[in-house]
Amino acid sequence: MGYPVTLIRGDGIGPEVAQAMQTVVNATGVEIDWTVVDAGVDVMEQYGTPLPDHVLDSIRHTKVAIKGPITTPVGSGFRSVNVAIRKELDLYANLRPARSMVGVKSPFSNIDLVVVRENTEDLYAGIEFQRGTVENDKARDFLSTLSGKKIREDSAIGVKPISAFGSRRIVQFAFEYAKKNGRQKVTAVHKANIMKFTDGLFLEIAREVAQSYPDIEFEDRIVDNMCMQLMQKPELYDVLVLPNLYGDIISDLTAGMVGGLGVAPGANIGDEYAVFEAIHGSAPKYAGQDKVNPTALILSACLMLRYLGEEAAAAKVQKAVESVIAAGKYVTYDLAPPGVTPVGTQAMAQAIAEAVAKL
Repeated sequence: MGYPVTLIRGDGIGPEVAQAMQTVVNATGVEIDWTVVDAGVDVMEQYGTPLPDHVLDSIRHTKVAIKGPITTPVGSGFRSVNVAIRKELDLYANLRPARSMVGVKSPFSNIDLVVVRENTEDLYAGIEFQRGTVENDKARDFLSTLSGKKIREDSAIGVKPISAFGSRRIVQFAFEYAKKNGRQKVTAVHKANIMKFTDGLFLEIAREVAQSYPDIEFEDRIVDNMCMQLMQKPELYDVLVLPNLYGDIISDLTAGMVGGLGVAPGANIGDEYAVFEAIHGSAPKYAGQDKVNPTALILSACLMLRYLGEEAAAAKVQKAVESVIAAGKYVTYDLAPPGVTPVGTQAMAQAIAEAVAKL
């Protein structure tokens, strides 16, 4: 019996990069019992939703899933398949490593950062009131009375909940990750100088949690300063822990520092379940062309293998990906050096799989 894993192939280029990922994972020799399910725009007509119940049921059964990119249908009333999965399974920690690789174009080098983003609260909690609605009028009147501050009548309103519970578990996740992976420092990122009660609470809890980890250095940075610091001296930072909105922005910034979303893995982890995913979009215009870079989902599988306790296999995948990209011979068009003819998605995956088998 292998590890039970739900594979959500996604849509657009999703099935292609999912196939490439499976090729590499199978080459490690780690036995995976794949349960393949589909979600996204391609199943809308059949199920009336981009996220059928059986997809969530499968994840609840296997407890681990890996997901290709999924398109959010326009005008369906469905906010996001990705957000819905995180919410339904309480996947509160978004893990986004950013690591430089030789052969990937970037103005930065030797980047090795990990972003830990809170996934359930903050302005992304979805508590909004549309301009001109009765609900908005009630919220505006209530908030104006309560705060003593006038809110313009033509305003849309969003609420930013940050709890001690949510802050504590994400900061503890960041410190536990640092401890397990030999990381030296955790930096809490916030805007507590302005958002004194919401971000202020996040910072208060972060400082409190840090006291339980005396062997790991702790500091905090204001989010706008953090952006500048990352551009000027990223070598000073290690693990960053952030509320939801800032984490979304900073994780894309750090991905850009190492070459973009095409080489950036991701994971959404809770106490019971974990879903690993490529962060990039579904790029439907490239679907079926065997053209796109499969690195992000392959490296997401690397995170999955570590989560399953298969450290040796994960290390092989990481090393194989880096070696193939550095060699520059069997890589897709976005990674091909000048004068080198690029290969397709599956050929690159096969080259990585062969490199894994030699390690």
